[in-house]
Amino acid sequence: MPLATLSSKGQVTIPSSVRKKLHLHAGDKIDFSLVGENEVLLRPVVKDVDAVFGCLKQATNGMTASVDEMNEAIGERMRRDYL
Repeated sequence: MPLATLSSKGQVTIPSSVRKKLHLHAGDKIDFSLVGENEVLLRPVVKDVDAVFGCLKQATNGMTASVDEMNEAIGERMRRDYL
């Protein structure tokens, strides 16, 4: 069973085996729910589609690309980085 230590600032590092199993990454939100008197349930907060709708439009600054253009750009990047 993975263990963690509480720091003087109240911080805990989640063991890597738990982070991998829950697919947690830096910046992810985590929900702590009290179960009974001395147990806590830790769950990743999962955003639904409605919560992230429109994020990509803002990130693209109005730029658009066809599927063929995207595939070509991905191919060029792969050739540049891995060949």
